[in-house]
Amino acid sequence: MSQKTKKQFKTSRLQFTEEERADPTLEKPIAKSEKAADRLEKAQANIPKKTVKTKERTFDAETGKAKVRLHFEEVDKPKPSSKLTHGIKKAPQRAALSAVHKKISEDEQDNVGLEAAHSTEKAGEFTVRRVQSAYHSHKLKPYRNLAKDEKKSIQADVNVLYAKSLRDNPQSASNPISRFQQKRAIKKQYIATRYGKGAKTAQTTATTAKSAVKKGADTVSKAAAAITKNPKVLFIILALLLLIVVISSAVSSCSVMFQGAISNVVSTSYTSENEELISANDDYTSLETALQAQIDSIERDYPDYDEYRYDLATIGHDPHQLASYLTALKQYFTASEVQGELQRVFEKQYKLTLTETVEVRYRTETRTDSWTDEDGTSHSDTYTVEVPYDYYILNVKLTNNSINTVANSLLTAEQLQMYNVYLQTKGNKPLLFGGGSIDGSPSTDLSGVDFVNGERQGNQNTVDIALSQVGNVGGQPYWSWYGFNSRVEWCACYVSWVLNQAGYGEPKFAACQSQGVPYFSSNGRWASRGYGDIAPGDVIFFDWEGDGHSDHVGIVIGTDGSRVYTVEGNSGDACKVRDYDLNSSVIMGYGLMN
Repeated sequence: MSQKTKKQFKTSRLQFTEEERADPTLEKPIAKSEKAADRLEKAQANIPKKTVKTKERTFDAETGKAKVRLHFEEVDKPKPSSKLTHGIKKAPQRAALSAVHKKISEDEQDNVGLEAAHSTEKAGEFTVRRVQSAYHSHKLKPYRNLAKDEKKSIQADVNVLYAKSLRDNPQSASNPISRFQQKRAIKKQYIATRYGKGAKTAQTTATTAKSAVKKGADTVSKAAAAITKNPKVLFIILALLLLIVVISSAVSSCSVMFQGAISNVVSTSYTSENEELISANDDYTSLETALQAQIDSIERDYPDYDEYRYDLATIGHDPHQLASYLTALKQYFTASEVQGELQRVFEKQYKLTLTETVEVRYRTETRTDSWTDEDGTSHSDTYTVEVPYDYYILNVKLTNNSINTVANSLLTAEQLQMYNVYLQTKGNKPLLFGGGSIDGSPSTDLSGVDFVNGERQGNQNTVDIALSQVGNVGGQPYWSWYGFNSRVEWCACYVSWVLNQAGYGEPKFAACQSQGVPYFSSNGRWASRGYGDIAPGDVIFFDWEGDGHSDHVGIVIGTDGSRVYTVEGNSGDACKVRDYDLNSSVIMGYGLMN
């Protein structure tokens, strides 16, 4: 009797102990690993199946005869050929059709009916090809998804193993290059274990080596015989060997240069995951937001003073200074691991002091003295006097030492050297925290653009002020106005400066994702990409990476119905005019100013 079975997919899911799951340093990597494994199993389940017959041979000890039973197993269908291979297979057919069409074209010029029929035929063939291509692409989709999810699962598992390695051997993470090499070694070993290639690779290598030795011996024998017969062969061989040496030297030099370049990139890059870097920066911004709220409520919390005197530094930080500090100190980290360090840096950067001053002041009081003389006549005398009183003042002072100053006081000499390297290169992720745009192309030419007005009037004065700054390079007027002592990624500072010059008190922000977007969202003035009534003077936010985090910001000039035109600071480190399709994926949304 035959039976139908289903071939099960062997999962490569890592197993974790309760102790590992309870470890805060492994919590997030483990969660990501299990999530990636779930996606991988789901992708594997979506692979098309087919039923195949298999034979099972058994031996009956009593009769001494062998029996064969048929089984039906459900197995994965093999992956269809790639689009390239599919196209190559179709090439002869298409070449033949092309030759036919060419011949018909030569004869159709004098025959209108033939020309019309031929055009219809070609259109039909084109449609069929498009449908076939789409169908073939659809068949490949489950296999593409499986490959993508398998790659993500491998990376997630390697991250867990690497985090465990750092936990067990924290001294091993001495520098970015060694960490890179360790992670690569872990990945290589993990892949060999996951797919069971170790034994197979060793056997294949041994077989190949044995074959190569035999083949080499045969080649040497033949070469010796050829040299014996014809000495010129020796000179040819020597010339070839010399050429090989020269080429090898050149390739070796290029390889060393390439490896050096790779090492430089690795050693100057932030080593933590992007989401962890952004999360840590957002947590630090939350501390700054709480500090601002504390300052804003001082007069309510301390109501019994005659006067409040404020001497306040700007609240704000350079995200790359924070990321460079944490990377130099911790190398690889998660946001949850550095909460204590964030608090320590924050307390070093900001110092809020409240001091009471009592001044003796005088106020003029009018007084009247009355008396009666001996004959009974009443008299009075009115006069003024200066009366002293205590005048209570609360002095509120906030200092901002900048993270750069904090880094110089807390890091060791070696860590400080790495900090300066990361800060100079911005961890090779200059746009991670909303760093503007690296587009160095010239400004968009607005001549001939016919702007379409919507229902919202907007503020043309804002646009005029923004346009007046086009051509500025470096952004010094804007980041220094905001309160920074040195250059920062200044696109948000530029927008804040323009709005301030146009008469707006708010918003004022130096970070797109952690300050700008939340301001408009919390005040009911946010519109997502595709909003149909943007107006001059609105604020436009961009998301270059498509990860839901704003990387850049500008001022809306207007729209012609299909494109939106903007003025942006820090676009290639300059103020420039840009334009985008209204439905462009890089547009995150708009802050509505009116």
